[in-house]
Amino acid sequence: MSAEQQLDICVNTQTPLLLFPPVTGSEGVPSRPPESARLEQLEEGVDYTFSPGGVTRMVYPLIRRLHEDQLIGQAHWVSLNPFGPREVRTPAFTLHNVAIAPERLAAYGNVKETIWGTVHGLRRDAPESADLFWSDDFSEYAYYNRLTAEKIRALDATYDFDVFYIHDFQQLAIGDMLGTLKPKLYRWHIPFAAKEIPPAWRSAMTAYLNSYDAVVVSTDRYQAQLEEFGYTGRIVKLYPFVDETEYTMPPADEVAATCARFGVRPEDRLVVVVGRMDPMKGQDRPIRALAKLAGAHPDVRLLLVGNGSFSGSKAGLGLSKAAQWRAELERLAVELGIGDRVLFSGHVSQRDLDACYERAEFTLLSSIQEGFGLVVVESWIHGKPAIVSKRAGVAELVKHRKNALLYDPEDVEALADQMALLLADPRGLGQRLAEGGAVAMRKCTIEAAARAESLLLEEVVNG
Repeated sequence: MSAEQQLDICVNTQTPLLLFPPVTGSEGVPSRPPESARLEQLEEGVDYTFSPGGVTRMVYPLIRRLHEDQLIGQAHWVSLNPFGPREVRTPAFTLHNVAIAPERLAAYGNVKETIWGTVHGLRRDAPESADLFWSDDFSEYAYYNRLTAEKIRALDATYDFDVFYIHDFQQLAIGDMLGTLKPKLYRWHIPFAAKEIPPAWRSAMTAYLNSYDAVVVSTDRYQAQLEEFGYTGRIVKLYPFVDETEYTMPPADEVAATCARFGVRPEDRLVVVVGRMDPMKGQDRPIRALAKLAGAHPDVRLLLVGNGSFSGSKAGLGLSKAAQWRAELERLAVELGIGDRVLFSGHVSQRDLDACYERAEFTLLSSIQEGFGLVVVESWIHGKPAIVSKRAGVAELVKHRKNALLYDPEDVEALADQMALLLADPRGLGQRLAEGGAVAMRKCTIEAAARAESLLLEEVVNG
Protein backbone atom coordinates (compact mmCIF):
# COMPACT_ATOMS: atom_id res chain seq x y z
CA MET A 1 0.00 0.00 0.00
CA SER A 2 1.41 3.39 -0.98
CA ALA A 3 1.81 6.31 1.43
CA GLU A 4 -1.19 7.98 -0.22
CA GLN A 5 -3.34 4.92 0.56
CA GLN A 6 -2.24 4.44 4.15
CA LEU A 7 -4.87 4.88 6.84
CA ASP A 8 -4.44 7.31 9.69
CA ILE A 9 -5.97 5.73 12.79
CA CYS A 10 -6.83 6.63 16.36
CA VAL A 11 -7.01 3.75 18.84
CA ASN A 12 -8.59 4.02 22.27
CA THR A 13 -8.32 1.70 25.27
CA GLN A 14 -8.90 2.27 28.97
CA THR A 15 -5.76 0.36 29.95
CA PRO A 16 -2.60 2.14 28.82
CA LEU A 17 0.25 0.35 27.12
CA LEU A 18 2.74 1.67 29.67
CA LEU A 19 2.47 2.06 33.43
CA PHE A 20 4.47 4.83 35.10
CA PRO A 21 5.18 4.94 38.84
CA PRO A 22 3.61 7.87 40.69
CA VAL A 23 6.11 10.70 40.97
CA THR A 24 6.19 12.70 44.19
CA GLY A 25 8.06 15.82 45.13
CA SER A 26 10.33 16.40 48.12
CA GLU A 27 7.34 16.85 50.46
CA GLY A 28 5.51 13.76 49.24
CA VAL A 29 3.12 15.74 47.06
CA PRO A 30 2.34 14.15 43.67
CA SER A 31 4.11 16.06 40.94
CA ARG A 32 2.88 16.68 37.43
CA PRO A 33 4.19 14.17 34.86
CA PRO A 34 6.26 15.57 31.99
CA GLU A 35 4.33 16.78 29.00
CA SER A 36 6.08 14.48 26.52
CA ALA A 37 8.69 11.75 26.27
CA ARG A 38 10.23 9.45 23.71
CA LEU A 39 10.03 5.74 24.43
CA GLU A 40 13.63 5.07 23.39
CA GLN A 41 14.80 7.52 26.05
CA LEU A 42 12.99 5.63 28.83
CA GLU A 43 14.22 2.49 30.57
CA GLU A 44 11.83 -0.43 30.94
CA GLY A 45 11.59 -1.58 34.55
CA VAL A 46 12.80 1.78 35.83
CA ASP A 47 10.76 4.50 34.12
CA TYR A 48 7.85 2.27 33.05
CA THR A 49 6.50 -1.25 32.78
CA PHE A 50 4.13 -2.73 30.23
CA SER A 51 0.56 -3.07 31.47
CA PRO A 52 -0.64 -6.61 32.12
CA GLY A 53 -3.65 -7.93 30.27
CA GLY A 54 -4.76 -9.11 26.87
CA VAL A 55 -5.98 -5.82 25.43
CA THR A 56 -2.64 -4.06 25.43
CA ARG A 57 -0.90 -7.31 24.56
CA MET A 58 -3.02 -7.48 21.39
CA VAL A 59 -3.23 -3.82 20.41
CA TYR A 60 0.49 -3.11 20.68
CA PRO A 61 1.74 -5.79 18.25
CA LEU A 62 -1.18 -5.15 15.90
CA ILE A 63 -0.37 -1.45 15.49
CA ARG A 64 3.30 -2.26 14.97
CA ARG A 65 2.51 -4.93 12.38
CA LEU A 66 0.04 -2.78 10.44
CA HIS A 67 2.58 0.04 10.47
CA GLU A 68 5.31 -2.31 9.20
CA ASP A 69 2.94 -3.58 6.51
CA GLN A 70 2.26 0.06 5.56
CA LEU A 71 -1.48 -0.27 6.00
CA ILE A 72 -1.49 2.55 8.54
CA GLY A 73 0.50 5.76 8.49
CA GLN A 74 -0.24 8.07 11.43
CA ALA A 75 -1.32 6.07 14.50
CA HIS A 76 -2.33 7.59 17.82
CA TRP A 77 -3.38 5.68 20.94
CA VAL A 78 -5.42 7.34 23.72
CA SER A 79 -5.69 5.72 27.18
CA LEU A 80 -6.48 6.47 30.81
CA ASN A 81 -3.16 6.91 32.58
CA PRO A 82 -3.11 8.96 35.81
CA PHE A 83 0.69 9.15 36.14
CA GLY A 84 2.02 9.00 32.58
CA PRO A 85 3.38 11.84 30.46
CA ARG A 86 0.72 13.50 28.38
CA GLU A 87 2.39 12.13 25.26
CA VAL A 88 4.87 9.31 24.59
CA ARG A 89 6.24 9.02 21.05
CA THR A 90 7.39 5.73 19.53
CA PRO A 91 8.55 5.00 15.97
CA ALA A 92 5.20 3.42 15.02
CA PHE A 93 2.66 5.49 16.98
CA THR A 94 2.13 8.13 19.64
CA LEU A 95 0.57 7.42 23.04
CA HIS A 96 -1.71 10.04 24.59
CA ASN A 97 -2.56 9.73 28.28
CA VAL A 98 -5.79 11.07 29.78
CA ALA A 99 -6.01 11.66 33.53
CA ILE A 100 -9.00 12.28 35.76
CA ALA A 101 -8.87 13.60 39.31
CA PRO A 102 -8.33 10.96 42.01
CA GLU A 103 -11.57 11.90 43.74
CA ARG A 104 -13.48 11.01 40.54
CA LEU A 105 -11.71 7.69 39.96
CA ALA A 106 -13.58 5.82 42.69
CA ALA A 107 -17.03 6.55 41.24
CA TYR A 108 -15.85 5.71 37.73
CA GLY A 109 -14.34 2.51 39.09
CA ASN A 110 -17.63 1.56 40.79
CA VAL A 111 -19.49 1.81 37.48
CA LYS A 112 -16.80 -0.10 35.63
CA GLU A 113 -16.83 -2.87 38.22
CA THR A 114 -20.64 -3.02 38.19
CA ILE A 115 -20.76 -3.41 34.41
CA TRP A 116 -17.97 -5.98 34.47
CA GLY A 117 -19.51 -7.98 37.29
CA THR A 118 -23.02 -7.90 35.84
CA VAL A 119 -21.94 -9.03 32.38
CA HIS A 120 -20.00 -11.86 34.02
CA GLY A 121 -23.14 -12.92 35.92
CA LEU A 122 -22.01 -11.74 39.35
CA ARG A 123 -24.22 -8.73 40.13
CA ARG A 124 -27.37 -8.86 38.01
CA ASP A 125 -29.64 -8.85 41.09
CA ALA A 126 -27.85 -6.00 42.87
CA PRO A 127 -29.99 -2.84 43.18
CA GLU A 128 -27.17 -0.66 41.87
CA SER A 129 -27.07 -2.71 38.67
CA ALA A 130 -30.66 -1.93 37.65
CA ASP A 131 -30.28 1.78 38.42
CA LEU A 132 -26.76 2.12 37.08
CA PHE A 133 -27.45 4.47 34.17
CA TRP A 134 -29.34 6.86 36.50
CA SER A 135 -26.80 6.80 39.33
CA ASP A 136 -24.56 9.64 40.47
CA ASP A 137 -21.54 7.41 39.86
CA PHE A 138 -22.51 6.98 36.22
CA SER A 139 -21.94 10.70 35.72
CA GLU A 140 -18.24 10.03 36.39
CA TYR A 141 -18.20 7.18 33.88
CA ALA A 142 -19.80 9.55 31.35
CA TYR A 143 -17.31 12.26 32.33
CA TYR A 144 -14.34 9.96 31.64
CA ASN A 145 -15.81 8.93 28.29
CA ARG A 146 -16.49 12.56 27.42
CA LEU A 147 -12.99 13.67 28.41
CA THR A 148 -11.52 10.91 26.25
CA ALA A 149 -13.82 11.75 23.34
CA GLU A 150 -12.77 15.39 23.52
CA LYS A 151 -9.12 14.36 23.44
CA ILE A 152 -9.72 12.20 20.39
CA ARG A 153 -11.65 15.00 18.67
CA ALA A 154 -8.81 17.44 19.31
CA LEU A 155 -6.33 14.96 17.83
CA ASP A 156 -8.62 14.44 14.84
CA ALA A 157 -8.66 18.17 14.20
CA THR A 158 -4.86 17.98 13.85
CA TYR A 159 -4.31 14.61 12.18
CA ASP A 160 -7.59 14.05 10.28
CA PHE A 161 -7.97 10.36 11.04
CA ASP A 162 -9.53 7.94 8.58
CA VAL A 163 -10.90 5.59 11.24
CA PHE A 164 -11.35 5.26 15.00
CA TYR A 165 -10.89 1.93 16.80
CA ILE A 166 -12.38 1.85 20.32
CA HIS A 167 -11.68 -1.06 22.66
CA ASP A 168 -13.77 -2.57 25.45
CA PHE A 169 -16.74 -1.81 27.65
CA GLN A 170 -15.14 1.03 29.61
CA GLN A 171 -15.21 3.11 26.42
CA LEU A 172 -18.72 2.18 25.28
CA ALA A 173 -20.12 5.73 25.11
CA ILE A 174 -17.21 7.23 23.18
CA GLY A 175 -18.49 6.34 19.70
CA ASP A 176 -21.64 8.36 20.33
CA MET A 177 -19.69 11.23 21.87
CA LEU A 178 -17.25 11.61 18.97
CA GLY A 179 -19.94 13.26 16.89
CA THR A 180 -18.40 12.29 13.55
CA LEU A 181 -19.51 10.43 10.45
CA LYS A 182 -16.05 8.94 10.02
CA PRO A 183 -15.88 5.15 10.43
CA LYS A 184 -15.84 3.90 14.01
CA LEU A 185 -14.94 0.34 15.04
CA TYR A 186 -15.59 -1.10 18.49
CA ARG A 187 -14.10 -4.27 19.95
CA TRP A 188 -15.95 -5.95 22.83
CA HIS A 189 -13.38 -7.98 24.76
CA ILE A 190 -15.34 -9.43 27.69
CA PRO A 191 -18.12 -12.03 27.36
CA PHE A 192 -21.24 -10.74 25.62
CA ALA A 193 -24.04 -12.49 27.49
CA ALA A 194 -27.31 -10.77 26.60
CA LYS A 195 -29.26 -12.61 29.31
CA GLU A 196 -26.99 -11.12 31.99
CA ILE A 197 -27.66 -7.51 30.96
CA PRO A 198 -30.50 -5.92 33.00
CA PRO A 199 -33.50 -4.76 30.96
CA ALA A 200 -33.01 -1.23 32.31
CA TRP A 201 -29.63 -1.07 30.56
CA ARG A 202 -30.73 -2.22 27.14
CA SER A 203 -31.92 1.00 25.53
CA ALA A 204 -28.79 2.92 26.53
CA MET A 205 -26.41 0.13 25.61
CA THR A 206 -28.12 -0.49 22.27
CA ALA A 207 -27.92 3.21 21.42
CA TYR A 208 -24.22 3.30 22.31
CA LEU A 209 -23.45 0.16 20.32
CA ASN A 210 -25.36 1.39 17.28
CA SER A 211 -23.13 4.47 17.12
CA TYR A 212 -20.39 2.18 15.74
CA ASP A 213 -20.16 1.07 12.13
CA ALA A 214 -18.91 -2.37 13.15
CA VAL A 215 -18.47 -4.32 16.37
CA VAL A 216 -15.80 -6.99 16.73
CA VAL A 217 -16.41 -9.94 19.06
CA SER A 218 -14.34 -13.01 19.89
CA THR A 219 -16.69 -15.98 19.37
CA ASP A 220 -19.70 -17.20 17.41
CA ARG A 221 -21.73 -17.22 20.63
CA TYR A 222 -21.07 -13.54 21.32
CA GLN A 223 -21.92 -12.69 17.73
CA ALA A 224 -25.32 -14.42 17.96
CA GLN A 225 -26.14 -12.74 21.27
CA LEU A 226 -25.15 -9.31 19.99
CA GLU A 227 -27.53 -9.76 17.05
CA GLU A 228 -30.34 -10.76 19.42
CA PHE A 229 -29.57 -7.78 21.65
CA GLY A 230 -30.47 -5.32 18.92
CA TYR A 231 -27.23 -4.17 17.37
CA THR A 232 -27.97 -3.33 13.73
CA GLY A 233 -24.50 -2.68 12.34
CA ARG A 234 -21.89 -5.06 11.05
CA ILE A 235 -20.69 -7.78 13.44
CA VAL A 236 -17.30 -9.35 12.85
CA LYS A 237 -15.86 -12.33 14.70
CA LEU A 238 -12.09 -12.14 15.07
CA TYR A 239 -10.20 -14.37 17.46
CA PRO A 240 -7.94 -12.60 19.94
CA PHE A 241 -4.29 -13.14 19.19
CA VAL A 242 -0.69 -12.94 20.35
CA ASP A 243 2.59 -12.21 18.65
CA GLU A 244 4.29 -15.57 19.03
CA THR A 245 7.70 -14.01 18.32
CA GLU A 246 7.51 -12.28 21.72
CA TYR A 247 7.72 -15.64 23.49
CA THR A 248 11.06 -17.28 24.24
CA MET A 249 12.09 -20.79 25.23
CA PRO A 250 14.59 -20.18 28.06
CA PRO A 251 17.33 -22.81 28.57
CA ALA A 252 16.80 -25.49 31.20
CA ASP A 253 19.13 -23.93 33.78
CA GLU A 254 17.33 -20.59 33.57
CA VAL A 255 13.96 -22.30 33.82
CA ALA A 256 15.08 -24.17 36.92
CA ALA A 257 16.53 -21.06 38.57
CA THR A 258 13.44 -18.96 37.81
CA CYS A 259 10.99 -21.52 39.13
CA ALA A 260 13.15 -22.19 42.19
CA ARG A 261 12.58 -18.54 43.16
CA PHE A 262 8.88 -19.36 43.34
CA GLY A 263 9.45 -22.47 45.46
CA VAL A 264 9.37 -25.13 42.74
CA ARG A 265 11.65 -28.09 43.49
CA PRO A 266 13.44 -30.15 40.82
CA GLU A 267 11.33 -33.22 41.59
CA ASP A 268 7.97 -31.42 41.40
CA ARG A 269 5.39 -32.09 38.73
CA LEU A 270 4.11 -28.59 38.11
CA VAL A 271 0.64 -27.40 37.12
CA VAL A 272 0.52 -23.71 36.15
CA VAL A 273 -2.45 -21.33 36.30
CA VAL A 274 -1.87 -17.89 34.75
CA GLY A 275 -4.28 -15.06 35.52
CA ARG A 276 -4.76 -11.99 37.66
CA MET A 277 -5.79 -12.50 41.27
CA ASP A 278 -9.56 -12.17 40.92
CA PRO A 279 -12.44 -14.45 42.02
CA MET A 280 -13.66 -14.56 38.42
CA LYS A 281 -10.43 -16.35 37.47
CA GLY A 282 -11.52 -19.26 39.68
CA GLN A 283 -8.12 -20.15 41.14
CA ASP A 284 -9.91 -21.77 44.08
CA ARG A 285 -11.09 -24.56 41.77
CA PRO A 286 -7.66 -26.00 40.96
CA ILE A 287 -6.70 -25.69 44.64
CA ARG A 288 -9.72 -27.79 45.62
CA ALA A 289 -9.02 -30.24 42.79
CA LEU A 290 -5.40 -30.62 43.85
CA ALA A 291 -6.53 -31.42 47.40
CA LYS A 292 -8.53 -34.34 46.00
CA LEU A 293 -5.44 -35.63 44.16
CA ALA A 294 -2.89 -34.91 46.87
CA GLY A 295 -2.69 -38.43 48.27
CA ALA A 296 -2.29 -40.18 44.93
CA HIS A 297 0.12 -37.56 43.55
CA PRO A 298 2.36 -36.26 46.35
CA ASP A 299 4.82 -34.73 43.87
CA VAL A 300 2.32 -32.37 42.18
CA ARG A 301 2.46 -28.66 42.94
CA LEU A 302 0.29 -25.81 41.73
CA LEU A 303 1.83 -22.47 40.70
CA LEU A 304 -0.53 -19.48 40.48
CA VAL A 305 1.04 -16.81 38.28
CA GLY A 306 -0.26 -13.25 38.30
CA ASN A 307 -1.26 -10.35 40.45
CA GLY A 308 -3.72 -7.53 39.78
CA SER A 309 -4.80 -5.70 36.64
CA PHE A 310 -4.30 -2.05 35.60
CA SER A 311 -7.48 -1.17 37.49
CA GLY A 312 -6.05 -2.65 40.65
CA SER A 313 -2.50 -1.35 40.47
CA LYS A 314 -1.15 1.64 42.36
CA ALA A 315 -0.07 3.05 38.99
CA GLY A 316 -3.61 2.52 37.68
CA LEU A 317 -6.98 3.01 39.36
CA GLY A 318 -6.19 1.57 42.78
CA LEU A 319 -9.27 -0.70 42.84
CA SER A 320 -7.38 -3.83 43.82
CA LYS A 321 -9.09 -7.00 44.96
CA ALA A 322 -5.93 -8.96 44.24
CA ALA A 323 -4.47 -8.94 47.76
CA GLN A 324 -7.75 -10.02 49.36
CA TRP A 325 -8.29 -12.82 46.86
CA ARG A 326 -4.72 -14.09 47.21
CA ALA A 327 -5.10 -14.16 51.01
CA GLU A 328 -8.32 -16.12 50.64
CA LEU A 329 -6.63 -18.62 48.33
CA GLU A 330 -3.73 -19.02 50.74
CA ARG A 331 -6.16 -19.70 53.60
CA LEU A 332 -8.04 -22.22 51.48
CA ALA A 333 -4.86 -24.13 50.63
CA VAL A 334 -3.90 -24.30 54.31
CA GLU A 335 -7.40 -25.43 55.33
CA LEU A 336 -7.25 -28.23 52.75
CA GLY A 337 -3.86 -29.35 54.02
CA ILE A 338 -1.89 -28.39 50.90
CA GLY A 339 -0.54 -25.01 51.92
CA ASP A 340 3.00 -26.03 50.97
CA ARG A 341 1.90 -27.29 47.55
CA VAL A 342 0.20 -24.11 46.29
CA LEU A 343 2.74 -21.50 45.19
CA PHE A 344 2.23 -17.85 44.25
CA SER A 345 4.59 -16.00 41.93
CA GLY A 346 2.92 -12.59 41.89
CA HIS A 347 3.46 -10.47 38.78
CA VAL A 348 6.26 -11.80 36.58
CA SER A 349 8.20 -10.55 33.59
CA GLN A 350 7.63 -12.08 30.18
CA ARG A 351 10.89 -13.99 30.46
CA ASP A 352 9.88 -15.45 33.82
CA LEU A 353 6.43 -16.28 32.45
CA ASP A 354 8.05 -18.17 29.58
CA ALA A 355 10.10 -20.12 32.13
CA CYS A 356 6.94 -21.04 34.06
CA TYR A 357 5.27 -22.32 30.90
CA GLU A 358 8.37 -24.30 30.00
CA ARG A 359 8.49 -25.90 33.47
CA ALA A 360 4.77 -26.79 33.49
CA GLU A 361 3.60 -30.33 32.90
CA PHE A 362 0.31 -28.79 31.82
CA THR A 363 -1.61 -25.54 32.30
CA LEU A 364 -5.09 -24.81 33.52
CA LEU A 365 -7.55 -22.04 32.63
CA SER A 366 -9.92 -22.04 35.59
CA SER A 367 -12.05 -18.95 34.88
CA ILE A 368 -15.71 -18.96 35.88
CA GLN A 369 -16.30 -16.63 32.91
CA GLU A 370 -13.68 -15.43 30.42
CA GLY A 371 -14.02 -13.28 27.32
CA PHE A 372 -11.48 -15.46 25.56
CA GLY A 373 -8.43 -16.76 27.43
CA LEU A 374 -5.17 -16.09 25.59
CA VAL A 375 -3.23 -17.97 28.26
CA VAL A 376 -4.37 -21.17 26.54
CA VAL A 377 -2.80 -19.94 23.30
CA GLU A 378 0.38 -19.11 25.23
CA SER A 379 0.40 -22.64 26.62
CA TRP A 380 0.07 -24.05 23.11
CA ILE A 381 2.95 -21.84 21.92
CA HIS A 382 5.12 -23.50 24.55
CA GLY A 383 3.95 -26.96 23.49
CA LYS A 384 2.03 -27.64 26.69
CA PRO A 385 -1.32 -29.41 27.04
CA ALA A 386 -4.11 -27.40 28.65
CA ILE A 387 -7.27 -27.96 30.66
CA VAL A 388 -9.83 -25.29 29.76
CA SER A 389 -12.98 -23.97 31.40
CA LYS A 390 -16.05 -24.47 29.21
CA ARG A 391 -17.07 -20.90 30.05
CA ALA A 392 -14.05 -19.32 28.40
CA GLY A 393 -14.38 -17.97 24.88
CA VAL A 394 -11.32 -19.95 23.77
CA ALA A 395 -13.35 -23.13 24.42
CA GLU A 396 -14.78 -22.52 20.95
CA LEU A 397 -11.38 -23.60 19.58
CA VAL A 398 -11.11 -26.64 21.82
CA LYS A 399 -11.86 -30.14 20.59
CA HIS A 400 -12.07 -32.21 23.75
CA ARG A 401 -9.27 -34.75 24.04
CA LYS A 402 -7.92 -33.57 20.66
CA ASN A 403 -6.22 -30.26 21.49
CA ALA A 404 -7.22 -29.68 25.15
CA LEU A 405 -9.47 -31.00 27.89
CA LEU A 406 -12.70 -29.19 28.78
CA TYR A 407 -14.46 -29.02 32.13
CA ASP A 408 -17.25 -27.15 33.89
CA PRO A 409 -15.66 -24.71 36.38
CA GLU A 410 -18.44 -25.45 38.88
CA ASP A 411 -17.54 -29.16 38.89
CA VAL A 412 -14.38 -29.61 40.95
CA GLU A 413 -14.66 -33.40 40.73
CA ALA A 414 -14.57 -33.18 36.93
CA LEU A 415 -11.52 -30.93 37.09
CA ALA A 416 -9.74 -33.36 39.40
CA ASP A 417 -10.57 -36.19 36.96
CA GLN A 418 -9.11 -34.24 34.02
CA MET A 419 -5.96 -33.43 35.97
CA ALA A 420 -5.61 -37.11 36.90
CA LEU A 421 -5.87 -38.11 33.24
CA LEU A 422 -2.97 -35.87 32.25
CA LEU A 423 -0.88 -36.84 35.23
CA ALA A 424 -1.36 -40.52 34.38
CA ASP A 425 -0.53 -40.21 30.68
CA PRO A 426 1.76 -37.23 29.95
CA ARG A 427 3.51 -38.81 26.98
CA GLY A 428 0.36 -40.18 25.37
CA LEU A 429 -2.64 -37.94 26.00
CA GLY A 430 -0.50 -34.96 26.99
CA GLN A 431 1.58 -35.12 23.83
CA ARG A 432 -1.49 -35.48 21.59
CA LEU A 433 -3.12 -32.45 23.20
CA ALA A 434 0.04 -30.38 22.77
CA GLU A 435 0.28 -31.33 19.10
CA GLY A 436 -3.38 -30.49 18.54
CA GLY A 437 -2.94 -27.20 20.36
CA ALA A 438 -0.07 -26.24 18.07
CA VAL A 439 -2.51 -26.49 15.14
CA ALA A 440 -5.34 -24.60 16.87
CA MET A 441 -2.92 -21.85 17.93
CA ARG A 442 -2.44 -20.79 14.30
CA LYS A 443 -5.88 -19.15 14.35
CA CYS A 444 -4.67 -16.77 17.07
CA THR A 445 -1.38 -15.51 15.66
CA ILE A 446 -0.44 -11.96 14.78
CA GLU A 447 -0.20 -13.01 11.12
CA ALA A 448 -3.81 -14.23 11.08
CA ALA A 449 -4.96 -11.13 12.97
CA ALA A 450 -3.10 -8.69 10.74
CA ARG A 451 -4.73 -10.15 7.64
CA ALA A 452 -8.21 -10.06 9.14
CA GLU A 453 -7.87 -6.62 10.75
CA SER A 454 -6.36 -5.12 7.57
CA LEU A 455 -9.31 -6.36 5.54
CA LEU A 456 -11.79 -5.06 8.11
CA LEU A 457 -10.21 -1.60 8.25
CA GLU A 458 -10.11 -1.29 4.50
CA GLU A 459 -13.72 -2.41 4.12
CA VAL A 460 -15.01 -0.07 6.82
CA VAL A 461 -13.12 2.93 5.47
CA ASN A 462 -14.06 2.23 1.86
CA GLY A 463 -17.69 1.58 2.68
